[in-house]
Amino acid sequence: MNGREFGGLTTAHIADACIRAEVPVRCGPAGTRAVAVGGRLAGRVLPARHAGSVDVFLEAFEHAEPGDVLVVDNGGRLDESCVGDLVVLEAKAAGLAGVVIWGLHRDTADIRAIGLPVYSLGSIPTGPLSLDARPDGALESARVGEWTVTRDDTVFADDDGVLFVPSGRVPELVALARGIRDTERGQADRVRAGETLRDQLAFRDFLKARRDDPTLTFRRHLRGLGGAIEE
Repeated sequence: MNGREFGGLTTAHIADACIRAEVPVRCGPAGTRAVAVGGRLAGRVLPARHAGSVDVFLEAFEHAEPGDVLVVDNGGRLDESCVGDLVVLEAKAAGLAGVVIWGLHRDTADIRAIGLPVYSLGSIPTGPLSLDARPDGALESARVGEWTVTRDDTVFADDDGVLFVPSGRVPELVALARGIRDTERGQADRVRAGETLRDQLAFRDFLKARRDDPTLTFRRHLRGLGGAIEE
């Protein structure tokens, strides 16, 4: 998977596809944002757990393939940065598609100038404040919020945030996401033309049917209509 195949999709479309396919929705923590607004990113996870030294990133790059995305686990720390412009520049030189950080970055202006998509919880001037023992499996998995990701995962990112999915399910999820996107675009066009979303989704019929059957859910109602709001 790469950014071109991500195409006109958004992370919201992919997340909705996960729900439809009963794949766990694994989002990065709220507040994980692009250093440069408008960035988009898709690629295989290249995990690295930071312990205070840049060498873990350099070693990860030794095993990277073009289009991979460096996913940095710094425990969500908000008192130090763990990635700066040199790491991002080296990531670009290694052919990576971007960087996702569970933690902070610095050198914001320089990172924007490099042009490689970078996502983090924010920025702070200071670099690493301590050097800890490198954990076992530092290049095998990374924690991002409540989720652990590996080389078997693909990451998608845009202005809404970051989402991880199993790589083996990507073709299925992308196909579902395209269908959801196209349905929503059609619905939006009809609203602009004067047909309300309530009319499109037969909402009054749903309210009447729910009075007769209190167990009826809106999601079940939508299944019969092909609506994309929740289905």
